[in-house]
Amino acid sequence: MSDTITADLVDLDLSADTKEAAARALAERMVALGRVTDLEGFLADVAAREAQMPTGLDGGIGIPHCRSEHVTEPTLAFGRSAAGVDFGAADGPADLIFLIAAPAGADDAHLTILSSLARQLMNAEFTAALRSAGDAAAAAALIRGEEPAAPTEDATEETGDTGDTADTGAVSAAASAETAPGSTGQDSGGPARPFRIVAVTSCPTGIAHTYMAAESLENAGREEGVEVVVETQGSAGFTRLDPAVIAAADGVILAHDVAVREKDRFAGKPTVDTGVKAAINRPGELIGEVRDKAARGEVTAAAADGPAGSGGATPVERGGESGEGYGAKLRKWLMSGVSYMVPFVAAGGLLIALGFAIGGYEINKAPSVMDHFVWTQADSWAALLFQIGGVAFAFLVPVLAGYIAYGMADRPGLVPGFVGGSIALTINAGFLGGLAAGLISGAVVLAIQRVPIPKALRGIMPVVVIPLVSAAVVGFLMFVVIGKPIASAQEGMTDWLNGLSGANAVLLGALLGLMMCFDLGGPVNKVAYTFATAGIAVASPSDSAMKIMAAVMAAGMVPPLAMALATTVRGRLFNAAERENGKAAWVLGASFISEGAIPFAAADPLRVIPSSMVGGAVTGALSMAFGATLRAPHGGIFVVPLIGNPLLYLVAIAAGVCVTAALVIVLKGLRKPVTGTSAQGPGGGADPSAPTPGAKQPVAA
Repeated sequence: MSDTITADLVDLDLSADTKEAAARALAERMVALGRVTDLEGFLADVAAREAQMPTGLDGGIGIPHCRSEHVTEPTLAFGRSAAGVDFGAADGPADLIFLIAAPAGADDAHLTILSSLARQLMNAEFTAALRSAGDAAAAAALIRGEEPAAPTEDATEETGDTGDTADTGAVSAAASAETAPGSTGQDSGGPARPFRIVAVTSCPTGIAHTYMAAESLENAGREEGVEVVVETQGSAGFTRLDPAVIAAADGVILAHDVAVREKDRFAGKPTVDTGVKAAINRPGELIGEVRDKAARGEVTAAAADGPAGSGGATPVERGGESGEGYGAKLRKWLMSGVSYMVPFVAAGGLLIALGFAIGGYEINKAPSVMDHFVWTQADSWAALLFQIGGVAFAFLVPVLAGYIAYGMADRPGLVPGFVGGSIALTINAGFLGGLAAGLISGAVVLAIQRVPIPKALRGIMPVVVIPLVSAAVVGFLMFVVIGKPIASAQEGMTDWLNGLSGANAVLLGALLGLMMCFDLGGPVNKVAYTFATAGIAVASPSDSAMKIMAAVMAAGMVPPLAMALATTVRGRLFNAAERENGKAAWVLGASFISEGAIPFAAADPLRVIPSSMVGGAVTGALSMAFGATLRAPHGGIFVVPLIGNPLLYLVAIAAGVCVTAALVIVLKGLRKPVTGTSAQGPGGGADPSAPTPGAKQPVAA
């Protein structure tokens, strides 16, 4: 970091009391040196990045950062606050604040600065020296690595190593190559070698916590006389550990909040699988856990993906926070099934809708195209599309059940999940039966995996024993025990939907509209969407089910279209990045992609989300009141020809869009401007008094 920070970029008496003010004070120093060309445009990019995820770290540290077209060269500014500034860290305000700026597209420079700094921050001597630095030049030199944080040999080596290899973890591999001659393990003629651990660290953003966890594990290993070699799977990619180093390891630590790439490499080792923050906060305990498992001969977690196929973290759990409760896990399991089901819904639904559009609503009575297909007849092509779509729809419930079980128990859950889902279709238990079959299948597999198995039998567990036993148990439960009650519940729900009319239908439309606009593609949105698609995922859906599908899609189009309209009508209320997003939101909203409004909601949730919910409720209620119907589960305005009462349907969408756009404009207009500046307002967006033409959306790290 020799060229990124100078004494002029250091403020040891930072007086800011908010993160916006702190970023402004440090950014002004960058502007003074010509490293930032547009203060307000750059601050808007910083605010956009901050809105996506807080940049505060435990230990009194804040690292606001972004890539921006207003930055001329990679730059780091440092501020020290006596009072502390809240950057969203769990343990309180930050007194050490680092503002990192990189030119747009300069990914390597951006990530190098962040990852190198993150590793240094795990050195207690480094942070202590920064807190006690007497002048700006000394602090800048310390951050550049020109002055050691402590006069010890270990600290000197650590400071010298971090800058060059923080992005790939190559320093760890090099260290391992020196400490493991031949990479074969115990040396026959010499003293006993130290215990060897290989580790992987990764976090959702792949920057700060990834490298802080790596540094923490390496430091703890040195203290305990254990060789720790870390592979950092960060945003800049990763360099795989040498297979020989993995083979020579006595244990594995997987500290991650996202899926570990190529996890099978670590199969068959004593393994601790945990969240990335655990490696930062208690690395010594993790090392102790691995040593205890090795002493007991216990092979867990990593071996779950190997031949034994037992135990270990599931795909869904690998993407979550360590220590999540069952409520959060249940939601993720269900959403795992829904996410795999949705493509079948879209493909099958659109094919069926096209079949109806070409051949009319009697096409469902056409004979099989295997028996009758005339190349020159439109009805034959319509029948072909309809029947292909019907086949795709037949997979919905089995796929839902199979991938709920997969989210719970990994690959061993697929067989009982698909079997249970198919049985749900057979007994007319429908969508509810698929949910139950998936959860039961996952639970059965997890129970089987807890049974102690002789080592000689582990090889046949995933391919013979687990599929056989779990499919039999799930089949018995679905056919004999719970199938009939679930089928009755499914029939009752269908009858209730068919009986909806008048005010009840309008209220349901309003409720679904609120849900579709609450989290813009999140779990609540997906619940409403899944409820609607479940109703039409049959050969002959009811009129009420098609009305619900129409209301859900109409409401989901409102938020992005409304944000696009608002940025067009009153562009000065939005910063340059939001105005650029507004242009794309026209297309996203028209295509029924609610996520197009997420950048606006992230920057200003208190104004955007309630406004979107009101507009979505209006659209959902009007769609139901107008009796609009929809057979296709997706497509936005591109499937309007397939919609019943299409003109009134478009009126319902337009009404909701206008309501949401008007509310957003009014609420943003009530925001108090900051005199003489364009500082970020309380809602998170930059004040529009000094717009920056041509600004592009920053790419968040």
